[in-house]
Amino acid sequence: MKISWFRWLDRYQISDSAVLGAVALGLGLATGIAVWLFKGMILLSHNILLERLGGFLETYGVWTIVFIPVIGGLIVGLIQFHFIGVERHHGVAGIIESVALSGGRLRYWRIPAKSVASAVSIGAGASVGPEDPSVQIGSNFGSMFGSLLRMSEERVRTLVAAGAAAGVASAFNAPIAGVFFAVEIILGEIGTNALGIVVLSSVIASVFTQAVSGTQPAFRVPAYAFNSEWELILYFVLGLLAGPVSALYVKFLYGFQDFFHNLKMPSWGKPAVAGLLVGAVGIFLPEIFGEGYHVIGDVLNGRTTVVRLLFALMIAKLVMTPVSIGGGFAGGVFAPALFIGSMLGGGVGLVAQSLFPSLNIVPGAFAMVGMAAVLAGTVHAPLTAILLLFEMTRDYRIILPLMFAVVISFLISRYIEPDSVYMLGLARKGIRIERGRDLEVLERITVGEVMTESPPFLRENTSVKEALDYMYKHRVHGVPVLTSNGELCGIVTMHDVRDSGWEENETIGNVCTRDLTVTYPDETIGAALRRMSVRDIGRMPVVSRENPKFLVGLLRRSDAIRAYDIALKRHTLLRHRAQQARLGAFSGVEVQEIVIQSGAECDGRAVRDVALPRDCVIASVRRGSNLFIPRGETILKAGDVLVFIAEGEARNSVIELCQKRKETDLGATES
Repeated sequence: MKISWFRWLDRYQISDSAVLGAVALGLGLATGIAVWLFKGMILLSHNILLERLGGFLETYGVWTIVFIPVIGGLIVGLIQFHFIGVERHHGVAGIIESVALSGGRLRYWRIPAKSVASAVSIGAGASVGPEDPSVQIGSNFGSMFGSLLRMSEERVRTLVAAGAAAGVASAFNAPIAGVFFAVEIILGEIGTNALGIVVLSSVIASVFTQAVSGTQPAFRVPAYAFNSEWELILYFVLGLLAGPVSALYVKFLYGFQDFFHNLKMPSWGKPAVAGLLVGAVGIFLPEIFGEGYHVIGDVLNGRTTVVRLLFALMIAKLVMTPVSIGGGFAGGVFAPALFIGSMLGGGVGLVAQSLFPSLNIVPGAFAMVGMAAVLAGTVHAPLTAILLLFEMTRDYRIILPLMFAVVISFLISRYIEPDSVYMLGLARKGIRIERGRDLEVLERITVGEVMTESPPFLRENTSVKEALDYMYKHRVHGVPVLTSNGELCGIVTMHDVRDSGWEENETIGNVCTRDLTVTYPDETIGAALRRMSVRDIGRMPVVSRENPKFLVGLLRRSDAIRAYDIALKRHTLLRHRAQQARLGAFSGVEVQEIVIQSGAECDGRAVRDVALPRDCVIASVRRGSNLFIPRGETILKAGDVLVFIAEGEARNSVIELCQKRKETDLGATES
């Protein structure tokens, strides 16, 4: 009799830790091998497209290089159209969503096609990096192992994070940075047991990578030295510049995604259009082709010393990477961020060297710090950026200015663009994730969204009698009190007046509560309500963080109730998104959603009476703040959002049923 391996484990009482450890070993080894093969595919693609085909075309003129990214774009577009399909989120953002909402379930069967598309993209010169595909390889292996072994969602999430760590470790030969990448970006937080699995997988992947590729770091750099404390001012300036550049990089990425999404042409042809733009720029600046590691190495070792060239390359990469990714090329944002940072830092270092020759400045050191600063500002993971650069260069002497510039860049970038390059894609679809989990209901609403703006107020020299008349007339129980200069000094309530024993000429400045509990527009409703509950108060002044005396609004309990209603609607929407992610992960088919238009064929009809295609499954319906699974007698209405699974002609039929107007309505309109 055949015994399943689960029963075998039970019979011999093998512990969960031993099983997970063995799986982590296999995951790290599998990821290391897969990423090594992926790097080989990139090299093969580069040799065929840029070296051989590009060299052949170059005999007809340098301008012919423009055709290589176009050809690569066509190949990538066809691979994605026939073998991958539409994806909800690009790269790591999809992994983060899966870990937070669908228990780490990923469509791991698509990884071979994705890897080929990424290798062709980089080999053809698209301005993308290899680290995002490497992370996807590891994460999908983790999801596959967890699914095949029928593990719990929590363990699958851990394996997905461990695979991501192994992917980073293999891509950059940086196991410690891989662990912090998994903790900071994929999981958000991690327990002791999960940490062991992540570390083990990352180390095994790195050991294999070093065994087949050598122990040398990703970039060979000369010895640097931190010569003077005055250099910190220059690194501070570098951080000030890297922050806005990082935020601009993030905005460009999604701006060009929107541009290509709205471009009216077949999806498989869009990468060719992006390739045409990249190729046109590459005629003049061929250094932007591919991940650009050799260009970064030249800057770090002082072989590129033209300031204008460095800044030109920075701007070109800053634009062409969003063009490449927005157009549909497969690849990552990590390596381009390192490229942009090295060009920015190298340029700043050369300028500083010419202005302050007595400081013995090494421009390569600024290039290295710039790499980490822009990366931290882009992915909002400062520890990952610091450790990644430290492991890739193996140089400890630059760690002080490195941390200094990274923190400055991170803070400025987050101030300009609060969401990272990964989180912004999720936020644009209504998904807010913190510490790898969905935020609590009231933690998604800020005070500024529900407060009463420009609330009524009284001056402190107003008499108590006038204040009472005002509150009775406007039916309010409390009013903020301002000084003659317009500064907040207190709040007066009916309770204050009743207990004061006020006299005829008494002013509210003498009876109002001056020991105020305040809140801020960017604070969450959850935090504000907890503070109101502790003090047992019914209203709180909302003030500016920059000037606590400046009144910007008033938060009342009724506002908090309204906030809860808004939060519930958002929570329903997020459940709706989570269901889509789960359905897509388990079915292997792209989950669609569509809004029923007024007068459509299915508007006002029961589900059983609608001629739905046989190959279509209606998963759920969202109506306002309600989410439900429809039955045969469920009446569909205009404005309902249908979540359905269908492909090809079945998908088109559902769209027609939800958007095409009834024939009777059309006839009435025409008549």
